[in-house]
Amino acid sequence: MSKKKTTFNISKTNNFSEWYSEILNKAEIVDLRYGVKGFVVIRPWGARIIDKMYRIYESALRCTGHEAAIFPAVIPEKNFKRESSHVEGFAPEVFWLDKKQGDERLALRPTSETAFYEMYNLWIRSYRDLPLKIYQRANVFRNETKATRPLIRSREFHWIESHDAFATKKDAEAQVRDDIVMTEEVMHKIFGVPFLPMRRPQWDKFPGAEYTIGSDSILPDGKVIQQPSTHLISQHFVKAFDVKFVNEVEKERTPWLTCYGPCMSRILASVISVHGDDNGLVLPYTIAPVQVVVVPFYGEDSKKVKEMVEKIQKDLFGEHIDVRVDDSDKRSGEKFFYWEMKGVPFRVEVGEKELANGEVTVFIRDSRERVSVKVGDLVESIKNLGAEYDSRLLARADEFFEGKVVECKDKVGVKKALNSGKVVRFAFCSADVEGAECAGFVEKELEARVMGTRADVGEKVVGKCVVCGKKAGVVVYVGKSY
Repeated sequence: MSKKKTTFNISKTNNFSEWYSEILNKAEIVDLRYGVKGFVVIRPWGARIIDKMYRIYESALRCTGHEAAIFPAVIPEKNFKRESSHVEGFAPEVFWLDKKQGDERLALRPTSETAFYEMYNLWIRSYRDLPLKIYQRANVFRNETKATRPLIRSREFHWIESHDAFATKKDAEAQVRDDIVMTEEVMHKIFGVPFLPMRRPQWDKFPGAEYTIGSDSILPDGKVIQQPSTHLISQHFVKAFDVKFVNEVEKERTPWLTCYGPCMSRILASVISVHGDDNGLVLPYTIAPVQVVVVPFYGEDSKKVKEMVEKIQKDLFGEHIDVRVDDSDKRSGEKFFYWEMKGVPFRVEVGEKELANGEVTVFIRDSRERVSVKVGDLVESIKNLGAEYDSRLLARADEFFEGKVVECKDKVGVKKALNSGKVVRFAFCSADVEGAECAGFVEKELEARVMGTRADVGEKVVGKCVVCGKKAGVVVYVGKSY
């Protein structure tokens, strides 16, 4: 009987595309055999990671005054037609149902502004109703015409969308800034995924928005993937749904609305890509489905080993640590490979030698170190090791990210940097409509896109636009994207 493979043996650095596809399969994150292009089955291991991510994000939203709701998955066609730029922007991506409601078509939601605003027309009457902050955990559907890639570019997204209403533009813009902070606090600091908060150029904003800020993460091949985006919605959009309120002096006003959309399935793609290594997944301790796997080694005194394993499992579970005991009949090497490849942060090995010493051996997935821990100290040690583990992953991710952004002064340098897997920063004429022609050059000649300008810091621009040679008005970032 042949031995099972006990090495992953694909270089993430040299062949990221193959590595990514293989790890999704081997780690049982998704199954592509559903038979509908752009739609995948998320398997239990992937679903458990996403569920933890949802829980953390929803907790952050509730801490900032948001309440959960559940909206229908279908949107009547009349809702899309109320705001021209919105329907124009989303029409090519809409899945329309064959069944109609009377003479009207129904769409599977590509996003839910038009559903929320119909209800906000009914729910918002007075300034006392504001701010109104509501989110939902939802699936959205977009008939993506580009090449699909599991979790990265799909036709079904698993996300959260929040839709917030305020009495003043100042309050709404404060929410936009708070959304960027939430992305920093959750996606970056907890999930370990660094990003650039980019104010999109006018030609690339959300259909129906006054402006859009997208959070761009970078994958190991240098390509950019858009993560949570936040939008200040145009009042034309809000007025199209006749959303109004009466202020403190009995004057009728139109509220200002924002929306924010962290996509759990897409963020998972970044988590897998940024942290994984040539041995498989490396998952942050906080969101790992199994944080500790206990592997027993039975010998002559198997009863005592089993009792110790059960005690360890009970103690860890009692402290809300996700633990699994692998007492299968697989060879130890197979067990080690399987759980390392699945990204479990810690493996606890328990045998007669450990019993005799009153210690267990803990294998640490990211550093591949083995440390001895006294049985009585194991729970607290795992908690401390878990915090250190996530700090290391974050530091490594930040170091990688910083090395991926470079500055260039001319078109030759920009092209060379893009082709070597970098995101490029350079002087540009304008992020308004005047810069669209130069953006077209970037898209056609460099096969990249203008991501926008930094939303978190003001960057001083000097010199001329690298593309057209006119006086530069902004500093932009450009990258190849999925």
